[in-house]
Amino acid sequence: MFILDCTLRDGGYYNKWNFELDVVNRYLRAMAAAQVNIVELGLRSLINDGFKGPNAYTTDMYLEQLDIDPSLQVAVMVNAAELLKSDNIPVTLKKMFPVSAAQSPVDIVRLACHSHEIEATLPAVFWLKNQGYKVGLNMMQISDLSTTHIGTYAKQISTAPVDVLYFADSLGSMCATHVNTVIQALRQGWEGDIGIHTHDNIGLALQNSIAAIDSGALWVDCTVTGMGRGPGNAKTEELLIETTRSELSDMVPLLKLISSYFAPLKHQSGWGTNPFYYLSGKLGIHPSYVQEMMNDSRYSEEDIIAALDKLKGQQGKSFDMRQLSRQPQSYNSVQYTEWSPKTAFSGRVILLLGTGPSVNEHRVAIEDYIRNNRPVVIALNTQSSIAQEHIDYRIACHPIRLLADLEQLLKLPQPLITPLGLLPTQISARLEKSKQILNFGMHVSDDFFSFSLTSCHIPTSLVIGYALAALASANVEQVLMAGFDGYAGDDRRNLEMNQLLQQYQSTAGASPLLAVTQTRYEIPQASIYGLCGGNV
Repeated sequence: MFILDCTLRDGGYYNKWNFELDVVNRYLRAMAAAQVNIVELGLRSLINDGFKGPNAYTTDMYLEQLDIDPSLQVAVMVNAAELLKSDNIPVTLKKMFPVSAAQSPVDIVRLACHSHEIEATLPAVFWLKNQGYKVGLNMMQISDLSTTHIGTYAKQISTAPVDVLYFADSLGSMCATHVNTVIQALRQGWEGDIGIHTHDNIGLALQNSIAAIDSGALWVDCTVTGMGRGPGNAKTEELLIETTRSELSDMVPLLKLISSYFAPLKHQSGWGTNPFYYLSGKLGIHPSYVQEMMNDSRYSEEDIIAALDKLKGQQGKSFDMRQLSRQPQSYNSVQYTEWSPKTAFSGRVILLLGTGPSVNEHRVAIEDYIRNNRPVVIALNTQSSIAQEHIDYRIACHPIRLLADLEQLLKLPQPLITPLGLLPTQISARLEKSKQILNFGMHVSDDFFSFSLTSCHIPTSLVIGYALAALASANVEQVLMAGFDGYAGDDRRNLEMNQLLQQYQSTAGASPLLAVTQTRYEIPQASIYGLCGGNV
């Protein structure tokens, strides 16, 4: 049996594959001491679209700097998609692997591909074998395939000189029984070595790895502390214990490295399973969606749950960042009657209620100002710190936020301003049935605001941009802003919001803004207490 530790490849998603040389050498010594067979030290790639560290390329020159124990075989991984996008696969491979295996520190090249890429990837197998490399082929997202299809693909792969056929539980949704079923299906067309790469969405990565060994798999992937994209992988330290590969004393260098380096990095980066990854595994959703949302502080728990509910089914099985874009796409082809904010707000003072805690903190003063001055009060999304009778309208625009808030919005009494034609039918149909909807159109453009009577162009789908654009189209007298507190420290959301507000205020026709509760944003400020004229 071969244990392949791929920490520096799979774990590189958290630090841009930028592992320090001293850490890598300590890691290599720990792997050799623990009798790990193979270390996959990174990716081999020609893509250069932003800074990535040495383990994103894992060149021979880099590998020659390392203290690699002779007992360790060295592997690198190539994403087949990169090869298939190239004009000439042999030419691309020659750039990636300029010398033969006899002249390279690399022993094993693994090609990661989806089932539909297998046929086009097989020529790369022949090329690499001719250069003397051992070749592994990793089938991703195998849990989506029927046993018949698995057997057919395995037979197709058997026509090429592949040394080991891996299958990956990419969505982390498999159980031991499913693992055994997959291995039996592979055996219908493949007689060579089988390997498994597990993900830990539902906490079964280690159990599934052991189940694969019991079913005849000879190659098993793992990573130190499970370090890997999203929920991570089977933990090397636990797999070594389960397979009794070495004396416990041989694991001391690894345990010391975990304590000094990997455990602090895990605390900082946050890989490992959690309820969101567990849910993604149960729903068959690619875990990168959860990772992206958890790394974006704009997504609340409600947002993540709503997004996972939206993604369940076929559209969530492959990761596509556009699915999470906060720039909504056109969902509905139905034409709705358009509404002009000018009919309700022209020349009025607007009190816009954000979601910051200052609304509740200064609630008495805000409500007093409303009673005495009668502004038009518009609340973003489901803001309800102010008594409902004081709120005239609500405004919302992003489909994921709307999906998260839908049940609460349906219970709130105010008319809702929203771009109805951009919403999925599951949202628009329920809103139309139960609420008064004011359909103000929205188009998201990357770099500008513009305002018309019944729609707007805005540079982001954040509701504040939509709200300000709607008010500018109405030619309101002034927008008083309460509850736009901003975020502590150097939170990037402050920068994003300031850029948006500056862009808005520099656009011809923008309404004048005035923050009346504390804010970290770069807009004119006053006090709600001063506006109340000493009544509070």
